[in-house]
Amino acid sequence: MSRSQSMRIILVHGSCHGAWCWYKVVAILKNQGYEVTAIDLAACGADPRRLPEDVTNFDDYSQPLIELISKVPDVEKIILVGHMFGGISLALAMDKFPEKIAVAVFVSAMMPDTNHPPSYIFDQHFERSPETYKDVEFKEVIIPGSTNALHITCLDPKFLATSLYQNCTFEDLTLASMMMRPTSLFHEELSKKSAFSKEGYGSVDKIYIVCGDDASISADFQRWMIQNNPVREVMEISGADDMAMLSKPKELCQCIAGIVDKYAK
Repeated sequence: MSRSQSMRIILVHGSCHGAWCWYKVVAILKNQGYEVTAIDLAACGADPRRLPEDVTNFDDYSQPLIELISKVPDVEKIILVGHMFGGISLALAMDKFPEKIAVAVFVSAMMPDTNHPPSYIFDQHFERSPETYKDVEFKEVIIPGSTNALHITCLDPKFLATSLYQNCTFEDLTLASMMMRPTSLFHEELSKKSAFSKEGYGSVDKIYIVCGDDASISADFQRWMIQNNPVREVMEISGADDMAMLSKPKELCQCIAGIVDKYAK
């Protein structure tokens, strides 16, 4: 594993999830000798903060990732792997630390471009697949001490079973149902932000892993995002639902290991 000794893999979860959802991938990659870290974003997983009491904006939400990357020594290169909404946090980190990131891997993740506000990718998804979120409830919650509000959701067991975990084991679906936490897409805030920069985010190599059986972010929409913002390489895991790290962990680890070895040369 000498070629990958200077490479660090950081895994970033999606909405309502936490570092826990990567447990199979972490175990496989560590057993193969890779240095890998799965993190909890703010108010996610085991992170003690809460929405909206402690986390009121997207930068707060992504702060654990930004802090972790800032502490990685310059002699190490990072492979960022993001899932679902985690793709937007990846883009933020790439914009801030393009020199530290060897490659960013989007696993059925929202992948913004450098021409539109970050919210554009969600607007397109809602417009093209409105039925996906018809049963997802968003509640408007006032931020304490402010007149501003956040739209917060928590994915319920039915949505998990039909749209995210349909190819996973019942045990993993049960775990997810117990571990879900409320989150926000910070849509209004992201709609007012400038596009991620060509010099930062746009300069980092990107790889997209298409999950063929994703019932939430369809394979067609994943390919549309790739056309909208071309990447260096496209991989596909057939039979993977949205939660490829749980339904197809060996296949996903093969993809990640191949990427690490390629970029460690």
